[in-house]
Amino acid sequence: VQLQASGGGLVQAGGSLMLSCAASGRTFSRYHMGWFRQAPGKEREFVARISSSVDSTYYADSVKGRFTIFRANAKNMVYLQMNSLKPEDTAVYYCAADPTTDKLRFGVPDYWGQGTLVTVSS
Repeated sequence: VQLQASGGGLVQAGGSLMLSCAASGRTFSRYHMGWFRQAPGKEREFVARISSSVDSTYYADSVKGRFTIFRANAKNMVYLQMNSLKPEDTAVYYCAADPTTDKLRFGVPDYWGQGTLVTVSS
């Protein structure tokens, strides 16, 4: 599966942004999907993931209550709605896919999209 992330940009603290990730292939609904981010000078970290069946979502504590991951299997799309953005949310955001949840949990999914930069100004 190939992934194409988009939607990044510059936003003021407290603002909102929605990232999108388009996936190729006819088996998108079989993949668990996730978002990760990498801030300047830091390691890439998990942000959120959603199961293939859309029945479960998980979030990093740092974004819980502010970010929402959702997907539209009919459109081969996964989204990350980001509200109440903070300067510490500034990072390159990556979407990722894997047939298993474990690889997403441990940050080693089989498929990565290119990143999209989110910059939150104070």
